[in-house]
Amino acid sequence: MSAAPALKDPRRYFEEVGRARAPEAEAPPVCLYLEVTNRCNLLCETCPRTFEELEPPADMSWALFTRIVDQVPDIARVVLHGVGEPMLVADLPRMIRYLKDRGTYVLFNTNGTLMREKRFQELIDSGLDELRVSLDAADRASYLRVRGRDFFDRIVRDVGRFVAYRNRIGAAKPAVSLWLTGMKETVDQLPAFVRIAAAMGVTEVHLQRLVFDEAGYGMARADLSLFESTQGEERAAIEAAQALGRELGVSLDASGATEPGLSLKRQDEDQPWATCRRPWSLMYFTAHGRALPCCIAPFSARGYGNYTLGDATQQSLRAIWNSPAYRDFRTSLLSDAPPAPCRNCGLRWSL
Repeated sequence: MSAAPALKDPRRYFEEVGRARAPEAEAPPVCLYLEVTNRCNLLCETCPRTFEELEPPADMSWALFTRIVDQVPDIARVVLHGVGEPMLVADLPRMIRYLKDRGTYVLFNTNGTLMREKRFQELIDSGLDELRVSLDAADRASYLRVRGRDFFDRIVRDVGRFVAYRNRIGAAKPAVSLWLTGMKETVDQLPAFVRIAAAMGVTEVHLQRLVFDEAGYGMARADLSLFESTQGEERAAIEAAQALGRELGVSLDASGATEPGLSLKRQDEDQPWATCRRPWSLMYFTAHGRALPCCIAPFSARGYGNYTLGDATQQSLRAIWNSPAYRDFRTSLLSDAPPAPCRNCGLRWSL
């Protein structure tokens, strides 16, 4: 594919592409989401893979990884996660370096359970730009309830050690941030979450919205989501956390680099999907090479069958990007009846 636009600000990459939305994309994607594995060592109550097998367990092969990446040699940004835990992948540092050697901005989300000291230097040497740690709770009991395993103390300890090590050797990267999914179950912990981040040496905290499908599963249900229903106590928790963050030197915002409260509200009450740019700016591939609309799709609809847009093991990215399936998906997104994965989604859920 042709060169992607220059990435001046990682948090605003999708705004530079897809302004003119039409069934056929005028420009190539500027971002790739590569699910380097769909395996995980946790049983999170907000994750679809806990409740159903979306695809057979697998790591993305080196051959498939390079096949995809080499077709967009100037890709601006690559996100190396999907529904699995990236640090389970032995080839992860090699993948990061392969991308960094071509000037790509690289990040991934981790659950933080595998942050062993012997891996610290390897992770830094890879050139990784951002390490996002999804902690989702501020105490052991809440973490166990949300995540299904008792790793809270280990994560806080080991991520804190990594930040201290990075600072001690004077490395500028990766930037480390801590993430909390905004649920009624845990939003009152946001001030404590900010305090924990400060104690770990982490200076960025992000509040992101819970995404759920219509049927709901585990804790990913409408009745537990703050989406469209933020109450006074929850707003107070957000404001208290922001004030504490200013005191402790920890920035707090929502995924999408917007103000936290705004991330919990629809941007357009009638058509929350109307301003989405993802089908014009990024491509998402599962560990098996299945092309999906975006990283939110696995969380907002059951199964992959109805919204698979291509297969990178059989097709070129160019053929997939403006294939009949992709054009039909974009046409539907521009209508009053969007595709199933988009109905419960709003703008600025994640970057």
